[in-house]
Amino acid sequence: MKVTLVSEGTYPFAMGGVSVWMDQLIRGMPDYDWDVVTLTVDGSEQPIWSAPANLRNVVSMPIWEPVPPRIAKPYAGDAFHHIYADFLEVMLTPAVLGEDSDRFLSVLHRLFCYSNDGGDLIGALSTNESLTQLMDAWYWNRGDGISLHDAVIAARLMGRMLRPLTVTPVETDIVHLAMNGVSALIGMAAKWRHGTPIVLSEHGVWLRERYLQYLAEPVSHGIRVLLLGFYRRLVGAAYQVADRIAPHSSYNSRWQLRNGADLARIRTMYNGVDPVDFPVAQGEPHEPTIVFMGRIDPLKDLHTLIRAFALVHRELPEARLRMFGGYPEGDVYARSCAELIGELGLSGVATLAGRVDHPVDAYHAGSLVVLTSISEGFPYTIVEAMACGRPVVATNVGGLAEAVGEAGLIVSPRDPQGVAEACLTLLRDPELRAKLGQAARERMLERFTLEKSLDDYRRVYRELVP
Repeated sequence: MKVTLVSEGTYPFAMGGVSVWMDQLIRGMPDYDWDVVTLTVDGSEQPIWSAPANLRNVVSMPIWEPVPPRIAKPYAGDAFHHIYADFLEVMLTPAVLGEDSDRFLSVLHRLFCYSNDGGDLIGALSTNESLTQLMDAWYWNRGDGISLHDAVIAARLMGRMLRPLTVTPVETDIVHLAMNGVSALIGMAAKWRHGTPIVLSEHGVWLRERYLQYLAEPVSHGIRVLLLGFYRRLVGAAYQVADRIAPHSSYNSRWQLRNGADLARIRTMYNGVDPVDFPVAQGEPHEPTIVFMGRIDPLKDLHTLIRAFALVHRELPEARLRMFGGYPEGDVYARSCAELIGELGLSGVATLAGRVDHPVDAYHAGSLVVLTSISEGFPYTIVEAMACGRPVVATNVGGLAEAVGEAGLIVSPRDPQGVAEACLTLLRDPELRAKLGQAARERMLERFTLEKSLDDYRRVYRELVP
């Protein structure tokens, strides 16, 4: 059997939980052949993961590189504009979660057929007629106007998002989507052309993360409405077309059901780790140390962690905070974290420790592990820390509470005071730390091993391709 894994900007070009999961699947099923399709920026990205022997092909699909026109026509044609009218009507209609997904899926199929019959889908979106059509549709559906400038930008952005419909569909036995959203278009195209079954996994909630992103995105109201309308409909369409939906937590499955997913096709499948790779830590650091391990990214909300640590340090001056995770040189968010550390007078006691070659070293370097994310699926950080016997403080988002259970402390997101109080509770009570650490290891062995995770995926693949 050949499985094609599809994702945005991850394996083998980036680190992170999704990349770890993809590498685990490929290496853990050596009797399967694997292809990887990764949506990238411009195709210049270089692999940073070594390729397993059974990884046959890696396809980089650039979203932002220049797109040469496929047909030199100033007018897209009546066929396109009929499809586009339906596209805009569905996208601009105020959404009721889970409704109109079938209709939007049908419109996407028609756009796919238009492109594969030789039409220039991306170019067609930006013709004068199409821009007028967009502005008119906005007026009739929303009762006010959108500027030509915003219409041009929105058309270009939607063209980029729809680009996967313009390339040759992949040939494989199963398309396994690592996330919802634009990646889903790869699976749709393969299903429409070859009848390929689709498995859809979700680590985080892709749609929720887009809403969080656009809270701070420097775009106009019109562009924000158009793009979020597109994303919302796209996510619902993906749930309709997927043969199996494999969320990584029950939290994710609730979002999926609200957005129109069929309960009969949902299989909650937790991430797992190999306990041999994450042995129980022996002893603790000499200084009470809080550890973060993961991406240096706004979704991890390290600002809340740093502010919480300032409160901890006021009560326990000997305490230390070490934040492990790689980031590119000049990264804006990493710089903002460093600046906040300086502003709060924490230089030397709170550090951005950079990427660590072996994550287990990061967990063993702490007295406890903290994750203050504002959005998550079912992160490896928590399960790995639990495997190492470290107590956890985590925010109540995604599958974090589901993972931790009674083996750690759960706090509200964006609450420095609550995070600080939970950390102080553990740092001041060695017996509680030991008790929760032991419970964490036992919970991980019972529920979240790599072996169990791989068995679950094999079972789903065999259901679809006996």
